[in-house]
Amino acid sequence: MSVSRIEQLCIDKGMKMTDQRRIIARVLSDSDDHPDVEEVHRRSSEIDNRISIATVYRTVRLFEEAGIIERHDFGDGRARYEEVTDEHHDHLINVQSGEVIEFQNSEIERLQEIIARDHGMRLVGHKLELYGVPVKKGAEK
Repeated sequence: MSVSRIEQLCIDKGMKMTDQRRIIARVLSDSDDHPDVEEVHRRSSEIDNRISIATVYRTVRLFEEAGIIERHDFGDGRARYEEVTDEHHDHLINVQSGEVIEFQNSEIERLQEIIARDHGMRLVGHKLELYGVPVKKGAEK
């Protein structure tokens, strides 16, 4: 079995990797959404039903403190997680369904640099979360 991206990051940081941590790392690495702890637990316990929700909470906190995963609050009252990457992206959240769309937009990035510069700042980082609802066909205006 190959090592997941998150598991490799943990190994590189010298973390002790128990079987349960390996499973949680794999679940997070394989996620193409932004699962909350309960969803990570559900997915992990499908692999090993001995993994407790407390173990998932502790492991997620450990990974977050190590800078391996990032926590998001998309306004639904749940902390949601994704792997930290070097590739920047922003989020568009459908407030009706909870779907999170990752996107990149060079114009938004350019405007943020201009705004920072206009205020005498050099931008060193940012998070952009847009919240929306689906537009009904024919009502795009």
